[in-house]
Amino acid sequence: MNRKKNPPLPLTAEQRVILQNAPNVYLIGLMGAGKSTVGRILAQALQRDFVDSDDEIIARTGTTINTIFEIEGEAGFREREARAIADLTQRSHLVLATGGGAVLRPENREHLKANGWVVYLWTTPERLLHRTRHDKGRPLLQNSNPLGTLRSLYDIRHPIYHELADFEVTTGAGQVGQVATQIIQALIQHTAGNTP
Repeated sequence: MNRKKNPPLPLTAEQRVILQNAPNVYLIGLMGAGKSTVGRILAQALQRDFVDSDDEIIARTGTTINTIFEIEGEAGFREREARAIADLTQRSHLVLATGGGAVLRPENREHLKANGWVVYLWTTPERLLHRTRHDKGRPLLQNSNPLGTLRSLYDIRHPIYHELADFEVTTGAGQVGQVATQIIQALIQHTAGNTP
């Protein structure tokens, strides 16, 4: 995905009225899919708050994700992530980028599905590796075969993402604004269809 931050298409007055009643938007997908990048642009276009669940965990603990993994392991991190998601999904007018593994816990899936509209940002493991290969802040990829790790994570998580999602969008070579526009258009259709 081209990270050029071109804006999504402008919204009409009628679309803005519809979107006032739209649910929270929760972005799911593997690490490197573009959840944080797309989420920030989406939140700006929708005039909503944006939160990245990893950033929320960092703010709550005062340390890095890598440090949490080193001290508490993945299980400790997932527990912190579950608490953050439980809290964040109680807010309104929110765009939330979740961690790639958040969907592994049933309670997280329940919170996301019950309290918002879930969007799966999909791309190939190869493209994910290209995007994340220099990022040392991704503890699950700090090994001798990060592509193998991404493929394994994809095989496990893709069916869960697919089942949980209300909408899926590919974050291939398109620009971020185009992806945000696709999400906004689908959200408008969803919201208009659910408004009495």
